[in-house]
Amino acid sequence: MNGGSTGPLGQPRGVGFGILMFIVTLGIYSIYWAYKTQEEMKQHTGDGLGGVIGLVVWVVLNIVSFFVIPSETGNMFQKDGQEKPVTGKTGFWVLLPIAGGIVWFVKVQGALNRYWQGKATVAEAVA
Repeated sequence: MNGGSTGPLGQPRGVGFGILMFIVTLGIYSIYWAYKTQEEMKQHTGDGLGGVIGLVVWVVLNIVSFFVIPSETGNMFQKDGQEKPVTGKTGFWVLLPIAGGIVWFVKVQGALNRYWQGKATVAEAVA
């Protein structure tokens, strides 16, 4: 940990729960998820689109978000001195019908969960 990201930690979210919520709400959960995910990263690192702009991009230029969110996630890891588990290229998964979106979400939310949980563990150890 190089200390580059010192803002509040984001919330890990269950991957299976997220997929279920996307389905049950017919995609409406994705609006909440996009806002929260991007706002948490912005609050933590000080970089990125943030919740409001990220949400506008998600709604207006949805395909762009599939590249921006993993890019910002990877940058968060890199800023912390870790290897990027996802990059903007991860967005290409959504071009694969149905399964691609699921793979994309598993990769991105999985990376976010590992980051947030890892930082929480370090914070607990320091305390």
